[in-house]
Amino acid sequence: MSPTVWTTLTLTVGADGSVRGEMTGASRFPRHWIYDHEGHLTAKSGTADLRQWLLTSHGEHTPWGSEDSKPLVTVAETALERQMSAEIMRAGDRPSVRRLAKDSLLVQQGAPGGELYLLLDGILGVWADGRQLGQLGPGAVVGERALIESGRRTATVRTLTDCVVATAKDRTGPASPASPSCTTEKIRADFRSSRPERFRECP
Repeated sequence: MSPTVWTTLTLTVGADGSVRGEMTGASRFPRHWIYDHEGHLTAKSGTADLRQWLLTSHGEHTPWGSEDSKPLVTVAETALERQMSAEIMRAGDRPSVRRLAKDSLLVQQGAPGGELYLLLDGILGVWADGRQLGQLGPGAVVGERALIESGRRTATVRTLTDCVVATAKDRTGPASPASPSCTTEKIRADFRSSRPERFRECP
């Protein structure tokens, strides 16, 4: 039996006329994307598990049987992050990609920082001075503040699920035709010109 793909959306209409939509169920694969009425990406599922989808998402293990799977939903990345993620992955020096188990340390507050991270799959938690600031989902860019400011991490980042992370090394000097996108100067220019609000407290 072939596995099934589904997305369960719930719309709540308040007595005051307010409307709230959310993704309350989804198959484990592929990633699910939620758009608002204007076509803007607003949220996505934080994890995509091909193996578990192939093994379990059919028959009774679907909404047409007796089960639904509650997804881990994260806020969509910003337009700037989408631009940066494309530059990181397409640069001449391809980033290294690694898998991290749940509860692994990605960066430590106060440590020197010379790498930029792109979260490809999973959910990260961000803490500063012992206080949790929030969560980041796929497409999030992490580590830019150490590159453009003090050179040290301003927050601690740990994995809240199993994660896949791409790592771009800090390279100084001007961009070249062979590697045009991921120089430190390019990162600084991009983030200083249009740094999103949520980055102000991120590492």
